Amino acid sequence: MGSISQHDPVRLFVSHAFEPSDDYHRVFEYLESSHNFYYRNCSNPEFATSSREAMKEELRKQINLAEVVIVPAALYVRHRELIDFQLNCAKGLEKPVIVLEKFGVKEKVPVQLEALGDEIIEWNERSIADAIRRQARHEDTARWDVIDFKLD
Repeated sequence: MGSISQHDPVRLFVSHAFEPSDDYHRVFEYLESSHNFYYRNCSNPEFATSSREAMKEELRKQINLAEVVIVPAALYVRHRELIDFQLNCAKGLEKPVIVLEKFGVKEKVPVQLEALGDEIIEWNERSIADAIRRQARHEDTARWDVIDFKLD
């Protein structure tokens, strides 16, 4: 596996419950603001069906296409059964799982997410992009911040 580029974007699945979610959209807002980060979204929350089995089959297909799975913790609280299925499916398909803490609230991540997550991170554009690089492509993401200053 090579590094993430425009010709080889990382394929990611962001957990959803087949309905609009602020956290789902927020993940992509953060990734869009990340410099030189290319991805392909394998998740599709707009799949419409009332059948539980059809939902699960669609989720299997979406997760199978991805290199990494991202799970916002707030979604787990509202849709535990569906997110548990996605976590177990990701683990069964040997996909790494990145868990995002609740947005704007410093709160302990649910035990199930902690147990199945390969990495737990906070909402931060750089943290999200780096975690994806580490988990999906095993890239070294050590970065240094450079601060310019003048001596008087």
